[in-house]
Amino acid sequence: MFESLMNNPIKHLTKKDWTLWLVSLLIVILSNTLTETTDLLTLIAACIGITSLIFTAKGNVWAPILMILFSILYDIISWRFRYWGEMITYLGMTLPMSVCSAITWIKNPSPSGTEVAIQKLKPVHILGLAVSVTVVTYGFYYILAALNTPNIVFSTISVTTSFLAASLTMLRSSYYALGYASNDIVLVILWILASMKNPAYIPVAVNFAIFFFNDMYGFICWKKRESSIFSLSEITPAPEQIH
Repeated sequence: MFESLMNNPIKHLTKKDWTLWLVSLLIVILSNTLTETTDLLTLIAACIGITSLIFTAKGNVWAPILMILFSILYDIISWRFRYWGEMITYLGMTLPMSVCSAITWIKNPSPSGTEVAIQKLKPVHILGLAVSVTVVTYGFYYILAALNTPNIVFSTISVTTSFLAASLTMLRSSYYALGYASNDIVLVILWILASMKNPAYIPVAVNFAIFFFNDMYGFICWKKRESSIFSLSEITPAPEQIH
């Protein structure tokens, strides 16, 4: 089962997956190379991020593994602009939670063995998320304020949405994608504000705009799979009901 999860994720991509992946990469490459100063680190991080999102849409365990690498690179990019909220979030939260997600996904494969099993959120999950999100939001706001973080409101919201998305990914919920899509919107705003001071950061804003569409595609893919799985379980009789 472990070998099935860790197999080549590319061979499971559909035509829609390939189209979205290649078009996204093309837009990101063009936006990063057509600027006066091409930042290789930003370009590499964006390509890894997009690939991770495509694999996440397929429920493949390589997605959180690639997210670990993306977190490290994005952390460096955030450090350059003194976006301490983003830096702390990805280094101290998204990265370790991606490690946990990879472990959780490996331990919970679907019956096919090629993708992670989707989990429906229970009341205890929702309560835990509500409490932890509240604590993280208030805690990070004061931390970021102490660090004189630029655009502190959007930075704090980014921390909140990122934490929520990472938590939902670890819980194997379809709503992880909406969490990341919300985070993408905030980050587009955050990096547009940064690009007003330094135009070199315009490609970063474009990257997260592309991430948004990839995350929404992931949500559609997971909801379709979730719908088929749970509708099938409802019409399939339990073992004791079979005579």
